[in-house]
Amino acid sequence: RFLGVIQMDLNSFNGKTLFVTGATGLIGQTLIRRVLEFNRDNGGSIKVIASVRNIEKAHGIFGEDHSEEELSYVVSDICSIPLEDMGIDYIVHAASNTSSRSFIEKPMEIIDTAIEGTKRVLKLAEINKVSAMVYLSTMEVYGTPLTDEKIDERHATNLNSMSVRSCYPESKRMCENICVSYQKEYAVPTVVLRLTQTFGPGVQYNDGRVFAEFARCAIEGRDIVLKTKGETKREYLHVNDAVNAIFTALIKGQPGEAYNVANEDTYCSIYEMAELVADRCAGGRISVQIQEEDSSKYGYAPTLHMNLDTSKLRSLGWMPEHDLEETFRDMIADMSCR
Repeated sequence: RFLGVIQMDLNSFNGKTLFVTGATGLIGQTLIRRVLEFNRDNGGSIKVIASVRNIEKAHGIFGEDHSEEELSYVVSDICSIPLEDMGIDYIVHAASNTSSRSFIEKPMEIIDTAIEGTKRVLKLAEINKVSAMVYLSTMEVYGTPLTDEKIDERHATNLNSMSVRSCYPESKRMCENICVSYQKEYAVPTVVLRLTQTFGPGVQYNDGRVFAEFARCAIEGRDIVLKTKGETKREYLHVNDAVNAIFTALIKGQPGEAYNVANEDTYCSIYEMAELVADRCAGGRISVQIQEEDSSKYGYAPTLHMNLDTSKLRSLGWMPEHDLEETFRDMIADMSCR
């Protein structure tokens, strides 16, 4: 389900070409499916060029019956995409490794891919003289807030640069600055979206993140076992609401600005989220247990309170539509079909 303003904005993309990195990831594939659906249902003429590393995986997600004028592929690592004029009007840079375990096992790969890949995409944007580019960043750039205070886009960070796990948020912070610096020097209009944890239909069954484990427990009838007390508090976001935010930012976002993206009504602790899944999504058939152990080996973020203020993005006309229970139900239903 998409907001009426987004339907109107998609009409404005008719005849335009979108270049999407991370096209087989959760947000990338959801956005592309939204465009394909729009073209089919509304006689639209939006073209997508999808940057993928695995063409077989892409065909498995999107099918093989699309014309070149609707969906075509650039098969390449993000750091090696061809730098040529492809007639691109808009870019959505969604490629990113979000595996917590990789943050501690392959930190240099995380840093190199983020920075070199973003520089490459920005150069492509410059060559194509795009109307707008959206860079997907993360709430983690704010570090580990310790209170429930609202966090707007001007909030400082307390990231520990000497923590290996900081490779992910620190590289995202650097990429944000690369975006604004590239805009200053080369006039590439870039908008940064700082997303909270995002999920919903399209999450892989074996996804290693905590929300996917909660969903698997509900599907398989297993108790949810937390490795911490679950005291971290944050907001969450349905993937369809994230896609709405991207379309809003492409049309209405102010270049050189960052916007928080979250459903503020979902603010809760991980333990409270586990209880919601057990009670509301699994019908009370499972329970929540705590078996504390050293969680640093999993690459989990430190305990924090990430209470994002989204008023800046909402002032552009965006509003989230899906609450936390609906987000889980949509993800569980999708995962159950696989």
